[in-house]
Amino acid sequence: MRSVIHNKMCWSRALVTGLALVLVQLLCLEGVPISIDKTKVKEPEKTPEEPPASVDTGLHYDRYLREVIDFLEKDQHFREKLHNTDMEDIKQGKLAKELDFVSHHVRTKLDELKRQEVNRLRTLIKAKQDLEGGNDIAVDHQALLKQFEYLNHMNPHTFEVDDLDRLIRSATKDLENYDKERHDEFKRYEMMKEHDRREHLKTLDEDDRKKEEEHYEEMRKKHADHPKVNHPGSQNQLKEVWEEADGLDPEDFDPKTFFNLHDTNGDGFFDEQELEALFTKELEKIYDPTNEEDDMVEMEEERLRMREHVMNEVDSNKDRLVSLDEFLVATKKKEFLEPDSWETLEQNQAYTDEEMREFEEHLAQQEQDLNLKAVDLQKQRDELERQQEQLNAQKIELQQAVEHMERLKSQKVEPPPEVHVEGNIIPEEHDNQLHFEQEAQPQEHQPAQQVPQDTPQEHHEQQNQVLDQHGLPQTHQDLPPGHHEAAQGEHNLP
Repeated sequence: MRSVIHNKMCWSRALVTGLALVLVQLLCLEGVPISIDKTKVKEPEKTPEEPPASVDTGLHYDRYLREVIDFLEKDQHFREKLHNTDMEDIKQGKLAKELDFVSHHVRTKLDELKRQEVNRLRTLIKAKQDLEGGNDIAVDHQALLKQFEYLNHMNPHTFEVDDLDRLIRSATKDLENYDKERHDEFKRYEMMKEHDRREHLKTLDEDDRKKEEEHYEEMRKKHADHPKVNHPGSQNQLKEVWEEADGLDPEDFDPKTFFNLHDTNGDGFFDEQELEALFTKELEKIYDPTNEEDDMVEMEEERLRMREHVMNEVDSNKDRLVSLDEFLVATKKKEFLEPDSWETLEQNQAYTDEEMREFEEHLAQQEQDLNLKAVDLQKQRDELERQQEQLNAQKIELQQAVEHMERLKSQKVEPPPEVHVEGNIIPEEHDNQLHFEQEAQPQEHQPAQQVPQDTPQEHHEQQNQVLDQHGLPQTHQDLPPGHHEAAQGEHNLP
């Protein structure tokens, strides 16, 4: 088989070369040869082939993990040790000790990567604290960094052997748990889908509920009616890929050639993503995104089940990679040549009745808690609205008071001027009243008869009587000398 492919490749290369020669001859016939100064001709730069992009592992520190591995592989000594060390030795930390022998440039870059990762984690911690409303609380970053076991938080500046050992152990453990978390997430998805279906049925009348149930059963049967699914990783399944995806004759199937064709990054291993790509043809038999009865989330879960099954059968050293040797050994087993039938998801319900019952009880409790929170929030809202109404009323009252004061200020009349009497202050209105009363006394104008003049003392007594009637202090003005003391003494009498 290998010689057939080689002959085909040689024939194709010869054909391309012949076409190129014919094209050159045609160009020579159509143009006049011109001497070219090769010193002024820039040869096209040869762009180095970029290495295949690393696949995201799904870990929250995936970028840090991949960058560390990429830089370690640039060191020739470490790269050789990496490819020659057994996975079990790697898990036990033997590979991490080789870090002491890498170049200074690589160690410097690893130090920089670690500092960047520590800063990233600190930023995440601060962002989480801000979301939880703890802006005024001092953050103990050293204590919080303990939860990230894949690096040594006590030394945030340099990348040491302990950091590489922690990174390897954490990645191995987290990747082993990653599939379990995906299965649990899918189980919750399936139970929620069933819960929503049941809740929808409760909203329908008897006739519509019956129609909905019939439609549901019809979709289930339609989904289960599909071509036979080959056992993942079996000879029949791989031959089908060889024929339909690779376009090769199934009679010429060769496991080693198949491995090299589908080792897309050429590293000599099948990783999990390369394995999952082999099951696309099988999954297309069951799932079609245009069909109502087919759920694409279920398709990805089926792909995960297939990959896990092959890994368990083929990956003998449990490094989550399938080497060429492991693959070739597996193709000689009975399970590869005569596999059992494969049971798809519709034949294996993702959850039990007990799990569904507990899930619905959990949802009911969550709904009850949310309702209580909603009632509490409504009370808080009503209280805030009441306080707002009070503030608005106070604002209106204050505004009205200000407007009233402004009106009073604009209508204010100047106070009457004061009349000053020696020793006392008499308002002008009282003086006018006094003058009016004096004028109101009947006086006849008799020019022939002389009116007797009041003595100063009599005039002063009359004035004091008028002032006393108005509640005003009496004055001692115009008293003869020696009478001021007497008047003062009169005031002092009891």
